[in-house]
Amino acid sequence: MTFNPQGISRRSLLSMIGAVAGAGAMYGAMSTMGLAQPSGFAGRLQLQGNVQGTTVLILGAGLAGMTAAYELRAAGYQVKVLEFREKAGGRCWTLRGGDSYTELGGETQDVTFAEGNYLNPGPWRIPSDHYAVLDYCKRFGVKLEPFIQVNYNAYLHNSDAIDGQPQRFKEISTDFRGHVAELLAKVVDQQALEADVTEGDAQLLMDALKRYGALNDDMAYVTGEESSAFRGWSVPEGGGTTGKPEPSEIHPLSVILQSNLWRNLTAGDNLHMQSTIFQPVGGMDQIAQAFERETGDLITFDAKVTRIRHEGDTVTATWVPTGGGEERTETADYCICTIPFSILGQIDHDFSGRMSGIIDGMYYASSFKCGLEFKRRFWEQDEHIYGGISYTNLPISLISYPSSDYFSDGPGVLLAAYSWGASSYQFNSLPPADRIEAVLDYGSQIHPQYRDEFLSGVSVGWHRVPWVLGCYGIWADREADYMDATAMDGRTLMAGEHISYLPAWMEGAILSALDAVERLHATVTEA
Repeated sequence: MTFNPQGISRRSLLSMIGAVAGAGAMYGAMSTMGLAQPSGFAGRLQLQGNVQGTTVLILGAGLAGMTAAYELRAAGYQVKVLEFREKAGGRCWTLRGGDSYTELGGETQDVTFAEGNYLNPGPWRIPSDHYAVLDYCKRFGVKLEPFIQVNYNAYLHNSDAIDGQPQRFKEISTDFRGHVAELLAKVVDQQALEADVTEGDAQLLMDALKRYGALNDDMAYVTGEESSAFRGWSVPEGGGTTGKPEPSEIHPLSVILQSNLWRNLTAGDNLHMQSTIFQPVGGMDQIAQAFERETGDLITFDAKVTRIRHEGDTVTATWVPTGGGEERTETADYCICTIPFSILGQIDHDFSGRMSGIIDGMYYASSFKCGLEFKRRFWEQDEHIYGGISYTNLPISLISYPSSDYFSDGPGVLLAAYSWGASSYQFNSLPPADRIEAVLDYGSQIHPQYRDEFLSGVSVGWHRVPWVLGCYGIWADREADYMDATAMDGRTLMAGEHISYLPAWMEGAILSALDAVERLHATVTEA
């Protein structure tokens, strides 16, 4: 929305924003990055019918691949899985003391964290409305604990504001809401309405209210993607053919006011009442390990797929051991391919021209994480921060504090950087030792204790991860390509986080696999 605020009165400005500012407060507690919408998980699969010894080859033993393997075997299929790595899990991955990681380019990092400390380079939290992940955790006995997303005692930091000093989240949050409330109070205080609003303040306030209130480009709060990303979808985001979400209808402001429901809108802002988010006790790969316990006998590890061919009623994958050796083949009636398109596009295959174009057109987001281990948990001992996240405009983007082992003595690990876009490319271009040095420099602007307390660190730039070459898939034209990508191509169905409307999330990968399994089963039993 464009406007000329020169000379505009508070009365005129408030007439534009007054109708939505109250509704905006309703969603303030959900504005924190990472709170996902409910998934489309409809419950456990109930696959009926005679599968007549049908064989299925699954490419990739990430969560999507292992979900498909688990469900297909339970339905009576003969299943084999080929996995490039020496372990299962894909991006569901944890680095601990004693681990060694070699990235693209040959740099190797040896992790020296103390026992019990770890970094999750990929997924690091599970929203309570990611029902499929939570259901498998329950089935497989994965113990979960709360992940603290919002901590009002953590920091908000801008190196160019307030003398570069980090400010407590609770202070900025209270001040911002207070100023907005003051402006709205001017509606009643008639004597204060005629004072002019400066051009700069008007634009900044409009920008802030747009973000705060989930407004569209016309500064209107309406039914659509902006509002549904905060309030929820009528049809939630999911995977496979049924994954496209549909916006939910908003309530008119008059309905909210007359219902008196607004009296409890701030209840969720209380630290004790935030929406629950989880993490596995001991690291995210506890989920991968649980899946592997169920399906590990089906998986061939260290298997690099080099060629995929369809001949008649079969599909064949040629592979070689990652450590070297002779070519081998696996042939099956059907295939579920969970290999990221960033890798699949480099494999010799005979998919249709349409599918090949989609594969080649998908690029992968850049992301960077760094974990730093310190001699003591100074964030707790010195600053009384127990879990939660501090945000900054520095290239590290954020600092996440561990949500476990509170008050413990000895070393602790911070997720000391989690960046995207240009900042992550810059980190990825550096050798590992230089990345650690840069993260220490940036973090010291928020926590001066960094240098004195530092022990060791490890970093992962996702464009350098050999089995993914990026963080998650980004569609060139999802509206045009998505449904074609889900279709059976020859004897192969695609699955994975990239075949979902929950990209990068474990939930998206699992839902995509469940959808592929159901469609494959329908094909087999109908035949």
